[in-house]
Amino acid sequence: MKSHARAVVVGGGAVGAGIAYHLARAGWSDVVLLERDELTSGSTWHAAGLLPLFNMSYATSHIHDYSVKFYKTLEAETGLNAGFSVVGNLRMAQTDARMDEYRLYATTAETIGVPFEFLKPAEIKARWPLVRTEDLKGALFHPTDGYINPADVTQAMAKGARQRGVEIVRRAQVDGYDWTGAEWIVRGRVMIERGGNLVPSEEHFEIRAEHVVTATGNHAQRTAGLLGIKSPAIPVEHQYIVTEPDPALVEWRKSNGEHPVLRDADARWYVREERGGWILGPYEDGAPARFEYAVPDSFRADLFPLDLERIEEEYMSFIHRIPTSEQVGLKDDFNGPICYTPDGNPLVGPAPGLRNMWLAEGFSFGITAAGGTGYYLAQMMVEGEAEIDMASLDPKRFGPWVTTEYAARKNEECYSHVFVPHHPDEEREACRPLRTAPCYDRVKARGARFGVVNGWERPNYFAPEGFDDHASRSFRRGGWWQHAVEEARAIREGVGLIDASAFTKHRISGPGATAFLDWFTTNKLPKVGRINLTYALTAQGTTRTEYTIQRISETEFYLVSAGAWTDYDADFLRKAAEDKAPEFGYIEIQNVTTQFGVFALAGPRSRDLLKSLIRDAEPETALSNKRFPWLSARRIELLMCPVNALRVAYTGELGWELHHPIEMQNYLFDKLMEAGDPMGLKLVGARAQNWLRQEKSYRAFGTELGRDATPLEADLPRFVDLSKDFHGKAAMEAKGIRSKCVTLLVDGPADADPWGREALYLDGTRVGRLTSGGYSVAFGQSIGMGYVRPDLATVGTALKVRMLGELWDARIVEDSPYDPANARIRADG
Repeated sequence: MKSHARAVVVGGGAVGAGIAYHLARAGWSDVVLLERDELTSGSTWHAAGLLPLFNMSYATSHIHDYSVKFYKTLEAETGLNAGFSVVGNLRMAQTDARMDEYRLYATTAETIGVPFEFLKPAEIKARWPLVRTEDLKGALFHPTDGYINPADVTQAMAKGARQRGVEIVRRAQVDGYDWTGAEWIVRGRVMIERGGNLVPSEEHFEIRAEHVVTATGNHAQRTAGLLGIKSPAIPVEHQYIVTEPDPALVEWRKSNGEHPVLRDADARWYVREERGGWILGPYEDGAPARFEYAVPDSFRADLFPLDLERIEEEYMSFIHRIPTSEQVGLKDDFNGPICYTPDGNPLVGPAPGLRNMWLAEGFSFGITAAGGTGYYLAQMMVEGEAEIDMASLDPKRFGPWVTTEYAARKNEECYSHVFVPHHPDEEREACRPLRTAPCYDRVKARGARFGVVNGWERPNYFAPEGFDDHASRSFRRGGWWQHAVEEARAIREGVGLIDASAFTKHRISGPGATAFLDWFTTNKLPKVGRINLTYALTAQGTTRTEYTIQRISETEFYLVSAGAWTDYDADFLRKAAEDKAPEFGYIEIQNVTTQFGVFALAGPRSRDLLKSLIRDAEPETALSNKRFPWLSARRIELLMCPVNALRVAYTGELGWELHHPIEMQNYLFDKLMEAGDPMGLKLVGARAQNWLRQEKSYRAFGTELGRDATPLEADLPRFVDLSKDFHGKAAMEAKGIRSKCVTLLVDGPADADPWGREALYLDGTRVGRLTSGGYSVAFGQSIGMGYVRPDLATVGTALKVRMLGELWDARIVEDSPYDPANARIRADG
């Protein structure tokens, strides 16, 4: 075993093998892979080997698409057949709503280039007569995927890695990781068989490595403990059964090809052929989380007892869908651990708080993701960034507030929701409420229907008592839509109040703070008492984070960023400050997110409302443009509440963000409501706010802004000061303009708006995609934002957008189509 390596990969399942292979292919041949048992001895060995391309996540869809294509090349390179049966994947639908889901997903598939076709029930029956179809609405068919032998594909990737110089060491358990400041020391012991168990021997090993990647599957909790971090990756039981041969299937196969992988989403199962019989894999309710703290030493390639009662409903629906299976006996059963995370997406990227430590954990579809994860993670490690935005998979999207109990219960929910319709407006109920602002009970009593952002309960919209939030969900305009319209109109015409307390907030101070932020961000730093919008870039010049910066003094700043990314932003800030402190001087970073609540007050009457509460020597002029201009910040007093007021509004109307001590939130809320009631003050949720910001072409991090596009490609040159040097500048300029962000008005269907996942077309050719979508109360039609080829990014360009399977007219409009001169937001009074 080597004593030094460029990178050590810990874990020899499909994911670990895929990472080792791609690191070597990217030029890092000095790689060691350590496996505590045998390759594939974790979840890989009992995985069903399915390769579903269907996924609502843009990043995960890219990962799965890459894997499916990559696995088809392995035999030519390694001489090992990966066991890929390209039989296709048929997703059946029993309801019109499910077909809407498939149509929405298909737009994501289009933007990536994944082939698909829609089938009617009669077409399904004609191709596969053993399938009952009279109660189906249709199906989505992916012809290019299917299933693969997990052990074979893992061994093929391992062989490919060895051929490229990777050393693979089996029976090597890692027991510790030590960071020296320059490299990792990976310590462990050689494992031996004793009494049928795998136990540590007295033989120790130590490897020094520049980088470490953990891909430890079910052992993720042990890994997190060794690293001193929290991880939400906890396994959940997944069982599937294998039947005896089905005579009808055997007879049909004599003159026909293999069935595709069948998925009856509404019945919550998948089925594929297996040696003349069927494999049935249900995703039922009640599957428990396992190994919440660690995998027992005695658990190797083992299984749990089957719980047939738990899957009885799914089994009966399988017999209904394939009637010939009713007389077929059970041949085998599997019930093993599959790792999950609370949102179902894996943890891929830098570990929180650590240098050169990379996580690849929490894969519920590990076989599908192994190749693509290796490819894109290798890009991140070798080149500094992946070609796609991997932020949605970053481990730091879950903060340290995530406990073991939370992760276990949310992972169980996630498992049971694999086949639940993935409405874009879905909000899952488990473990809620957990993080609440003080005003939670007050806004709930006034009809708030909440969503979750980084664990925080945030109002999505407000509805009357008895309104069924769950029933209102839709792939079209849900039952909540009219409520959001009224909220958006209230801000455009009167005054609205938004609880924005989930915003991420940092205070940056110290003798090095000014020089650091000047280097860290793209825009000029504001003067004392002023605010501006700016961006922090990746080393590759793409957008890492968006900040509103308030300058409190010459060396003290207040930074506000997206509420969903608190720990993601905090980790980046701290590491960057540590790196630059020797050059700039001491820089203090304080995460003050939970110390301050935020109310966003916006609308033409917002100044009038604040005037009635402000305590000032000259209250009539305290909020005027002369004393409180747009893009400035002031300490004001609203009755007895001290407020750090920022004159900025994400809605594009006259307004202020009222940052206040969290312990005074209820007092301030009550006073605002009391003063606002005579003026028609309306509580407003995040969905209306999202529509309003699109009318102003305000980009949002995670949609228009991300690590796959630069601020210049986002068409934000006014926030980039090219006269100064800043982190990522040269890389940003070198990239040029590959695509450009635009705003479009859409003449769409009468009952639906875009969600921000739709493909854009010109003369039948795909030329871009939407990243946001919704409804515009100002224009009375659908609106969207997205990226197109630079040559098309001109006002008036007519395009088509795919919605619900059809093409609809869309036209590019000027940036900030609502009040482009910002006259309303600058209004004096």
